[in-house]
Amino acid sequence: MPKFINKLHLGDTLEILKKIPSNYIDLGITSPPYNKKEKNNGWLVDKVIYDKFKDTLPEKKYQQNQIKVLNEIYRITKNGGSFFYNHKLRWEKGNMLHPMDWLRSTKWHIRQEIIWDRTIAGNIRGWRFWQVEERIYWLYKPIDNNKIGKELASKDAKMTSIWRNPPENKNPHPAPFPLWLPIRIILSMLKEDSASVVLDPYVGSGTTCVAAKLLGFNYIGIDVSKNYIKYAQDRIANAANEQSKLNKEKELHTVHKTFKQRKINGEHKPKHTNGDLFYE
Repeated sequence: MPKFINKLHLGDTLEILKKIPSNYIDLGITSPPYNKKEKNNGWLVDKVIYDKFKDTLPEKKYQQNQIKVLNEIYRITKNGGSFFYNHKLRWEKGNMLHPMDWLRSTKWHIRQEIIWDRTIAGNIRGWRFWQVEERIYWLYKPIDNNKIGKELASKDAKMTSIWRNPPENKNPHPAPFPLWLPIRIILSMLKEDSASVVLDPYVGSGTTCVAAKLLGFNYIGIDVSKNYIKYAQDRIANAANEQSKLNKEKELHTVHKTFKQRKINGEHKPKHTNGDLFYE
């Protein structure tokens, strides 16, 4: 196991994934390049141009590559493990390109679609209502074909299926996601004090690995850019500097009394206030 864990691997994502043993990781989180053809920028957002990757594949080839990558991640994920896949809707010549177009062709069970409300519009043109959201797909590898899986703790489930927070800024990577996002996922999915392994196959600025390190878990990162790998390594080495972001997210994962507990105690029907109460 030490050959892969707590390291950032430089190279093509698919080729490196093929080298990792089956049933190896517990959880994955990523946001791949969106194949936006280095265009579709808005007045508020610059074009997304990566250091060592041309985000300009023919759409069919892009989707086929994503299916192959996701199926390799399925192979290396333990039964009962999950992968969280951040993507957005795109349009080409008026036709919607939806992540479901290729996700349904993978081996994964799609457990949930989460809406990330970024609260800002990346494009202010009026061809459509301003797109302020991206999608996060919870992909699940069932145990014995049980597609329901384990129940989430109330303190995590109460985050709801809509996550409202702005994107990351002050980051040299052109398309980073904010640290609270992988922290929220890891807190909700993994038990503390375990030797779980968290993967990010498009590690970029290292956000997922920073979150894993702050929470005491092992990590694996992959990227094709030597510059991004170097930046991510430095950031991981100084992860303690971002402890306050972890503390802020942890404060949200609190339920003092669940609906079930109040019902047992004979208390009145609860109201959803101050993060104290939750309907199970």
